[in-house]
Amino acid sequence: MRLLGLDVGDRTIGVALSDETATIATGLTTLRRVGPRRDLKMVADLARERDAREIVVGLPLGLDGSAGSQAQKVLAFIDALKLVARLPIVPWDERFTTVAAQQALIEGDVSRKGRRAVVDKVAAILILQNYLDYRKTAEAEGRGAIV
Repeated sequence: MRLLGLDVGDRTIGVALSDETATIATGLTTLRRVGPRRDLKMVADLARERDAREIVVGLPLGLDGSAGSQAQKVLAFIDALKLVARLPIVPWDERFTTVAAQQALIEGDVSRKGRRAVVDKVAAILILQNYLDYRKTAEAEGRGAIV
């Protein structure tokens, strides 16, 4: 079962995809946001094209776990996406993912311009991989995937 992972920003949406076994996340693309309806359609089309059965969306919570203005925007995006994609959608705490993505790219000696081009996709990979790892651990402990 494939899963799609999203890092939703104001200007772009980073997209990652899992393998068939839902074990490894890889970067797929970065979508340039063009408007609410078209953004939702692009994501839903990608999910269909890639045969994704679930979508994991990074939720940018505050350090204290609160949902600030950016998290509210993402929650509204999730609500709208549910209607268009007609797939289970899991909000996933993405605190520090963009920072971790930036750091990984810096350590990989990627130029500033190069980092800007791929940071959202790398953040989507981290969001999805964290969720996949959580699911595997939960299943191994007999808890099932709790979200």
